[in-house]
Amino acid sequence: MMTVRSKPRMSWRGRRNGGGAVGLALAVWCLGPARAQDASNEVALEELSVVGQGGAVTERATGPVVGYRATRSATGTKTDTALRDSPQTVNVIPRQVLADQADVRLGDAVQNVSNVQLGGTVQGRSQNYVIRGFRTQVFAVDGVLTSPAITFVPVERDLANAERVEVIKGPASVLFGRGDPGGVVNIVTRRPTLEPSGEMSVLGGSFGFRRLQGSVSSRVLDSDTVAGRISFAAQEDPTFRDIGRNTNSRYFVAPAFSWVPTADTRVYFNAEFSSQYSQYDEGLPAFRGRVPLDNIKRFYGEPWSRYYGAFNNMTLRVEHDVNANLTLRQVVNVQWGEFNVFAARATGVNAAGTQVTRRESTVDSVFAAVDTQSEAVLKFDTFGFAHTVLAGFEYSNGFRHPFSQEGALPSVSFRNPVFGARPVAVSLQADLKQKLELFGVYLQDQIALTPELQLVLGARFDFGTQFYFSRTRTSRTIPPDQDVFGASPRVGLIYRPFDPLTFYASYATSFAPQTANVLNVSNPAPETGEQVEAGARLDILPTLTLSMAGFRITRNNVAANDPVNTGFSVITGQQQAQGFEADLAGEILPGWSVIGGIGFIDASITRDKVFAVGNRLVGVPTFSSSVWSTYEFREGWLRGLGLGAGVTYVGERTGDLNNSYKVGAYARVDAAVWYDFDERWRLSVNMRNLTDARYIEQPFNQFSNTPGAPFSVLAAIRAKI
Repeated sequence: MMTVRSKPRMSWRGRRNGGGAVGLALAVWCLGPARAQDASNEVALEELSVVGQGGAVTERATGPVVGYRATRSATGTKTDTALRDSPQTVNVIPRQVLADQADVRLGDAVQNVSNVQLGGTVQGRSQNYVIRGFRTQVFAVDGVLTSPAITFVPVERDLANAERVEVIKGPASVLFGRGDPGGVVNIVTRRPTLEPSGEMSVLGGSFGFRRLQGSVSSRVLDSDTVAGRISFAAQEDPTFRDIGRNTNSRYFVAPAFSWVPTADTRVYFNAEFSSQYSQYDEGLPAFRGRVPLDNIKRFYGEPWSRYYGAFNNMTLRVEHDVNANLTLRQVVNVQWGEFNVFAARATGVNAAGTQVTRRESTVDSVFAAVDTQSEAVLKFDTFGFAHTVLAGFEYSNGFRHPFSQEGALPSVSFRNPVFGARPVAVSLQADLKQKLELFGVYLQDQIALTPELQLVLGARFDFGTQFYFSRTRTSRTIPPDQDVFGASPRVGLIYRPFDPLTFYASYATSFAPQTANVLNVSNPAPETGEQVEAGARLDILPTLTLSMAGFRITRNNVAANDPVNTGFSVITGQQQAQGFEADLAGEILPGWSVIGGIGFIDASITRDKVFAVGNRLVGVPTFSSSVWSTYEFREGWLRGLGLGAGVTYVGERTGDLNNSYKVGAYARVDAAVWYDFDERWRLSVNMRNLTDARYIEQPFNQFSNTPGAPFSVLAAIRAKI
């Protein structure tokens, strides 16, 4: 709870919302009369962070951030903790960065973070990321991971309801349970507010792109304890690719409610419903060690190649403060959805480089999962040491059932593919059934040994059963259930010799039940990982923070694309990534903001029976960097004008574990200009790839490499109320 005692005038980034510019959206939302909150009443505003003439309000881990620099997060500890007191690197991309860059893909947002790369679009269906050298296809929403039984979320994640995007680097299984060793992307959603507010944006740009998005929040039915928010987005993107007359569309709606019946009890419900209709697009195939870029528009599918995906997610979070030292928390999450594929897919390039062989592929998949977390946060002192203890129990149960068929299709020209093949008869490829039931118990203690020294200890144990069976033409024997067990310890030490500077060191581990489809193997061994990390954080200015870290991650029992049997995986052995990174975020001078990072990484195979030891890992550049900076005129005749520019550099990467081909380095230059007409209206123009560079954005495998978009322009009109 927070008492609002002043209403300072602020810029677009922090001002109080005004009148009624988004009447249509409000008409959709209004469930009852909404009225302005009197300044003398208490308001259940969620973790608001405001800096203005009326003073500052403390930032909270689940609330908004003013500007480019966050100071608190719950992603690294599951408790509201200052970022300087986290034992692992946590990078935060606030909503203001998303708005200034006009980011509509989660992949665009995470490129602001060092040693994070786009890992692939899963043939235009979804997205995954390479974090500190390791690919991950899962992410979390408000601290709840997508179910490991789902394998990948079948839609591109929308950012319409994202308050901030956070990346915890390195293993985090002690907090999230099953997970990849590179790290976790966690999306913190926008919370409802009692005070009426709203915004809407209309975007349009190159190649026929168009999008409508908005978010409206208010008290519900004139209640002083119940608030609601609805965020929504709809977009069409025909893209620059030659996919015929088709288009790609996505729809997203996210209703959320908060109820604060007393000062000690908080209830938050968030739901998300996403659907996607798109072209099944594998991008460009590799040939003779490289991916030709003479024509990045080439499409080797057919106009009838289509994809549909749906993902739904609902989370109920209840917190109650028993007293000042004990908080109880219950989280219940359900996920369900489906996807359907009907596509022409490339399978190879002939030796002469004249023809691309293809097959027809159909997939029908359904999935569902439930996850519950019961937690207690206890604060107490013993022997002069202050403790913040998190104890929890998690139950997860999920299944997926994809049924795939395939058939042979005529080849097309490698240099000049022409549409015309008709669908053919198909036969069984695989009938996969997976069920995963896991129980997890975890304990974490954040100990303040002295005002300058903190110790973080944590341990988690996951156990349960997994059923995994892929029925093929030659495999029909149903395997038994497999027992699954994983232990995930973590220890971290934090030392702050004086206030602006923090040093830390940590050891963390990961555990993940294997979900790879390995030919003739019913239950692949679980994957494990461990990381050693040391780093520092320095507040160069009260508004500007530099973070640095060195790390080494070792990953065992890793799944990779089978180089012989297309559509299957192999368990490779051991991989290792080690490197250094630095990130900068905040405000240099009033109106001048910056976010960016630089990373060096050596990621290779260290033990294997299939691939050569020393081969580089897929999609990992030795060097990468990004910087984005904006300046907003706040005084004089240019007041309201904002300018932004940035450069993203990604080094050369290998496209498969055989290192049979590489994709070249690239540098992309972006820019933006906007003008705030008043407190409500903004016109902005974002330009991407100003030099019209040709490059592969996301190498995935020999037949699937996504080219980056050429020079493009995106204009937007945004309105606030």
